[in-house]
Amino acid sequence: MPAWLPGGSAYAGHVSTTAFDSTQLTAADRCDRCGARAHLKVLLANGGELLFCAHHARAHAEKIKQVAVRLEGDAGLLD
Repeated sequence: MPAWLPGGSAYAGHVSTTAFDSTQLTAADRCDRCGARAHLKVLLANGGELLFCAHHARAHAEKIKQVAVRLEGDAGLLD
C-alpha cells in the first residue's frame, strides 16, 4: 500500500475509509478528461467520483493524493 494512503505514514487527508479496492475497471469505463480507457477511479469525500486514464492519473497524482477518499483500479499509477 502506498505510504500516502489512509493508514500510511504520509497520508494527510481528512477522511479515513477503505483505502484501496482492487475492483477492476472495464473497457466501458472512460477517463473524464480525455475519454481514453480509465485505469483509476477516485472516490471523493462529497460522494463524487472521477475516472482517470493512466496518463492523466500520473499527471494529476499529487492532487489525487490530496482529495482521494478511496481508490479503485490501479493505484500504483500514483507512485
